[in-house]
Amino acid sequence: MKIKSIELIHLDVPFTAHTELHMKYWLPHWRITQICKLTMDNGIVGFGETIPNYTWAKVPDNIKERVVGQQAAGLLWDDSLGAGVQMALFDAVGKHENVPVYQLLGTKVRDYVPLSWWGMDMPARDWARQCADASRAGYMSAKLKARTWYDMHAGIQAIIKVVPPQFKLDFDYNGTLDNAANAVEHLKSLERYEQVAMIESPIPQGDVAGNRHIRERINRPIAMHFGQPPIATTMKEDVADGFVVCAGASAIRSQSAITNAANKPFWLQLVGTGITTTWAAHLGAVCPEAKWPAITCMNIWKEQLITPKIEMRGGYHAVPEKPGLGVELNAAVVKRHTVDYDWLDTPRHVYRYSRANGEVTYFGCNKQNLHNIYPKLAMPISEAGSQCVPVEDDGSKAFGKIWEAVQDGATLRRQESTTKSRRPPKR
Repeated sequence: MKIKSIELIHLDVPFTAHTELHMKYWLPHWRITQICKLTMDNGIVGFGETIPNYTWAKVPDNIKERVVGQQAAGLLWDDSLGAGVQMALFDAVGKHENVPVYQLLGTKVRDYVPLSWWGMDMPARDWARQCADASRAGYMSAKLKARTWYDMHAGIQAIIKVVPPQFKLDFDYNGTLDNAANAVEHLKSLERYEQVAMIESPIPQGDVAGNRHIRERINRPIAMHFGQPPIATTMKEDVADGFVVCAGASAIRSQSAITNAANKPFWLQLVGTGITTTWAAHLGAVCPEAKWPAITCMNIWKEQLITPKIEMRGGYHAVPEKPGLGVELNAAVVKRHTVDYDWLDTPRHVYRYSRANGEVTYFGCNKQNLHNIYPKLAMPISEAGSQCVPVEDDGSKAFGKIWEAVQDGATLRRQESTTKSRRPPKR
């Protein structure tokens, strides 16, 4: 079965309304997804998805020359073809052989796979809203972007008021705790909450001694991205309880074998709509150590782009049994969101970090750079009553003055009047 043609389609898939309030300042370009359709010489069509501004591997510019006229089965394990093309290849070959994709990937070990809700850093009431939505949608865990410019205790306390006691919280710091001294003190303070289940990358992963120090002193599992530091170092120094796996099918197969031998669990972090989530389900069905809930961020988009839609029950969803991926593209939704661009800019904004005592710091950098700048300036670690929110350009002179003051990496610090809502909560 040879590949006759390839079609790449860009969509602008809206975020949910509540997600849009926050993501538009950080990652609006995640709204862009690229659909890949491969048509075979026998008429079979396989499809897949790439999130071109995030995914582990984009579809290369010369993809047509690389795949058209080639045997589809011979390309299945070539991760360099990109996420969407690889999914489409497995979908097409599975349909041709009349088997679900998981049978092409390995031996099935589970019929249902765990999936977690995903949310970026947000003020306490917004985290609570996100987790309440997650619980109603059938999720039993949320992976949240934890940041030291928020009062983490206020956020956790707001969440546990609106979710069942069994609902678990996994916190990803992306290294923003900066060093082991900060991390141990802060993370030990979170152990009072039974709902806090796991910590990801509390400090930079290359700090082997620091990560070992943290793991020896806190009573929660530590997750780290597979491969940094090198896996031999990670295993020898025993700095992680489990892993984050984000790769193509071939690399995942290799990483799964290593985690199996080490008896270390992992979660699949493959970001995308219902298409990618279905692909992750097939991989999760055959990887014995894919026991931690997968992260696909499916919940941030209004549309799953597939039929039938994925339904969550008790934190799990079923692995499809039909040939190929086992789902179909929703043609009407795809048509409605098709666009001729592949990038979205953030609106002009600054970040306002406020403390309970009325001290305010404005940052002109984007959120990604704030991850490095905030700890570099030795700012407070999750201080009670603190939060950091975007302030969008409203065209006013007041905003213009702030904007000018924070250019070229500068910050603006000043006292602003406190309000009751900014004071730290009682504990």
